[in-house]
Amino acid sequence: MATPYQGNVTSMTQSGEGAASAPVIRTIGLSDLHQALRLGWEDFKAVPSHAIILCLIYPVLGIVLARTVHGYSVLPLLFPLAAGFALLGPFAAIGLYEMSRRREDGGEASAWDAIQVFRSPSFGAMLGVGTILFALFVTWIATAQAIYTAVFGYAIAADIPDFAGRVLTTPQGWWLIVVGCSVGFLFALVALCISVVAFPMMLDRQATAGEAMVTSMRAVAQNPVPMAAWGLIVAVLLVLGTIPFFLGLAVVIPLLGHATWHLYREVIVKDPNARPVFPEPRERKPAADFPANLFPWRRSDRG
Repeated sequence: MATPYQGNVTSMTQSGEGAASAPVIRTIGLSDLHQALRLGWEDFKAVPSHAIILCLIYPVLGIVLARTVHGYSVLPLLFPLAAGFALLGPFAAIGLYEMSRRREDGGEASAWDAIQVFRSPSFGAMLGVGTILFALFVTWIATAQAIYTAVFGYAIAADIPDFAGRVLTTPQGWWLIVVGCSVGFLFALVALCISVVAFPMMLDRQATAGEAMVTSMRAVAQNPVPMAAWGLIVAVLLVLGTIPFFLGLAVVIPLLGHATWHLYREVIVKDPNARPVFPEPRERKPAADFPANLFPWRRSDRG
């Protein structure tokens, strides 16, 4: 695992007086990716139920998506929609970053801690970058539909075997696979460059959306081979996670979410001035006090 300031490092130019220390980017190797995955797996094992609850929407969405195929009109978009999970995943995993952050700082992670990310001062910035990723996702789906229409026209496949035959056994289908995968790769590359460490950085340093995306792009530029390998790992795991019926994503998504936090720690030198910040726990209110617990000042007056 890379040590602080090991190898070549670069830093962003500070802007403004009194700004926080600029993030320092490490040069990492493939072994650091293994380390991030190992630590991500440890986090998942420590809080598996919470991670699965957070990611339950993925297999449910996958099942619903598979069910819509009975209409066959969306059959050509089934693969692009599944591949599009990789574009939205970095934003969807922000709760997992928070759990990993708390465990790293010695706190106890729970489902409530994951929800606390919505109270983060930088949540607005995270929402902004998430909106960019969603726009990228919608553009990718529209592009995939346009490519399919350009190859096969508006004719709808009669059934799944007919669709598979068109794509796998005809020159037009082979062309569709090559062009579609090439264009999809470009979309995935853009998403990787702007978000690989952006969301963990916004959570950790309360960075702006612009600062986080620029740092993410600089990290990719400084570590092109490891980042390309990371993108391949994400793609392969997401494909495996769709088997069977997308249920594997209940494990793959939390694993990648936790591992992304640790990849961020491998790539960005930790701010020496940072201090762990845990939100104050809310007072537990017994159900027997309802509806009196809706008026806390009444209880304080009685005390």
